[in-house]
Amino acid sequence: MKNGGDVEYIDVLSDADKLDTMLKYSNGRRKVPVIVDKGEVIIGFKGKA
Repeated sequence: MKNGGDVEYIDVLSDADKLDTMLKYSNGRRKVPVIVDKGEVIIGFKGKA
């Protein structure tokens, strides 16, 4: 992360539970990346969904 914070990469294709979690954050959209930072959800590169 550019601000020096920790980042956790999750492969949602290999973990169905994590895929469900991602879909909840993205309102059912299958667009990556889904980034959750301090409660803010950013979908897609540069926040462009």
